[in-house]
Amino acid sequence: MSNRHYEYSKSTSGNLYHEYSLQGGGKSNRHNEYKPTSGSSKKMKELLLKSDNQLCADCNAPDPKWASANIGVFLCLKCCSVHRNLGLDISKVLSLTLDEWMEEDIDSMVEVGGNSSANSIYEAYVPKGISKPKPNASIEERTKFIRSKYELQEFLKPSLRMVSSKCSFKSCASGVNIDSFYSPATSRNASDPSISIGTLKVKVVRGIDLAIRDFRSSDPYVVLALGQEKVKTSVISSNLNPVWNEELKLPVPQRCGPLKLQVYDHDTFSADDIMGEAEVDLQPFIAAATAFVDEDFPDDVQVGRWLKSNDNALVEDSTINFISGIVKQGIHLKLQHVECGELKLELEWIPLH
Repeated sequence: MSNRHYEYSKSTSGNLYHEYSLQGGGKSNRHNEYKPTSGSSKKMKELLLKSDNQLCADCNAPDPKWASANIGVFLCLKCCSVHRNLGLDISKVLSLTLDEWMEEDIDSMVEVGGNSSANSIYEAYVPKGISKPKPNASIEERTKFIRSKYELQEFLKPSLRMVSSKCSFKSCASGVNIDSFYSPATSRNASDPSISIGTLKVKVVRGIDLAIRDFRSSDPYVVLALGQEKVKTSVISSNLNPVWNEELKLPVPQRCGPLKLQVYDHDTFSADDIMGEAEVDLQPFIAAATAFVDEDFPDDVQVGRWLKSNDNALVEDSTINFISGIVKQGIHLKLQHVECGELKLELEWIPLH
């Protein structure tokens, strides 16, 4: 088995999973302990500062001081010992404070993006009844979960388990090479941004506690942008908790960036006032949609996640589900650059026919 793994999605990058701070008494500043061998230290330190990398990828124990360089995750001492027993061909374990890191190991960690990106892939399809071990879990429970996750790859899409060693986990997890998720025809034209790989249906459900921009209320509407395309909802008058339940559609281009949304207050005699904005990382959703769209799964199966972190606007973790042959994702966002306000969306993938 290769020491790199090929999976179907990128997190997001973000992804996403846990909240933990480097600030506060008694907590270690691991980004100052890391021992680099070259100028890559800055990238590695930035990776260590991400909130999801301040917990063990496998049991959520705080302040992990080890890492699996080829898988791209940070680990506690107990999980690290299990990884060592998997062998170097599966997990290359290094200490953040004791070992000298090679340039290629640092690059691998940075490209994967850390725990959020890796977990959105390796834990994307966890069957009901199986739960992640806790920090105080027994070695038997820890070993069973970690072997299932990395060695047996039981939580991946079945068709992607144990694939050719020529495929690289980091290339897919980091978004460097997502061509493999598209049809041969669209892959050959990946350089043409006008080619659509599918349609994104966005249901703008509701706003919560939106900002006041008029005398006592606002007249909000939502603008969605993806690539060069823009769509918007209707205006709801004098309502800080509007319910739209409007479905809008956007073509999804090759190499699309995030879905950008802005909330405005409609004004009749002056320019509309901004009421907040946010971005949705679509890579986990698109990767899951293109990988699972032709699969025959039971109803309501989770196939991916976008995890809450300090790097995104999520109020809570967002799951991607396969429901009656359709890939859907519910998203709850906190609007940015504004004093208050939240927005709820539902995404649905419409494949090319």
